Amino acid sequence: MKNFITIIIAFLFFTFSFAQNKFGNPEVNPIQIQKTFGDWSAYQSKNIMLSRDFIALDSSTKEISKEAFLDQLANGNFIPVRLKSEDSVYYYKLFKIQPKTDTSIKATINQIGFDALKNYKMEGTAFPPFSFKDLNGNEVSNETMKGKIIVIKCWYIHCTPCIREFPQVNKLTEEYKDRKDILFISLAEDSPEQLKTFLARKPLSYTVIPDMKEYMNESLQLNSFPTHFILNKEGLISKVLPNFESLEVALAKESKL
Repeated sequence: MKNFITIIIAFLFFTFSFAQNKFGNPEVNPIQIQKTFGDWSAYQSKNIMLSRDFIALDSSTKEISKEAFLDQLANGNFIPVRLKSEDSVYYYKLFKIQPKTDTSIKATINQIGFDALKNYKMEGTAFPPFSFKDLNGNEVSNETMKGKIIVIKCWYIHCTPCIREFPQVNKLTEEYKDRKDILFISLAEDSPEQLKTFLARKPLSYTVIPDMKEYMNESLQLNSFPTHFILNKEGLISKVLPNFESLEVALAKESKL
């Protein structure tokens, strides 16, 4: 009986080790980065991009769906860590949050997971119908943009992170200026008068549509800003993104399809 139990334990250990090695080891020590909120936050912001395409692994290194992975981040007690890989594929694995870890880490990752799951569930759905006038009086609608890749930035004047990324998104429009099949528009909460005054000081190289607060709240149900959308040429939502860094990665992929 003793020998049988020993064999079972050895088999389970071998199975776990094989699964871990198959996908690679964590790129950082999952326990060490939980020492302080600052350590975890620095790693999370620079190394984990939940909007990108990745292979999702649960805490036992079993492959699961991206939706299940994000659901566990939103409702569970885990942090995501990237595994080392020699190929270009991203592998994210769930690791248990330690009992003595700062509770703000769990609260923050639950919120990040909730937002990422909500955004992920919008992928592949039709963007809500719209027909608005931009600051120059031109009509912007689903119909006028048919057959184009549409990049949409949702923001408002007093949103500091929204304004901070202006230089980066302006550079992005410059990078794609020769792509006539890619359009950049922005939905802003503010009035035309407020926007014209503000944009005279802080230019934005997007088509700007004013008075979009109700549309963004009710039709898009946004609760965090900035939020970026990429629509494919069929008018379906390809990606919903929380910042410039994820937008840049997603647009590079979408522009090659």
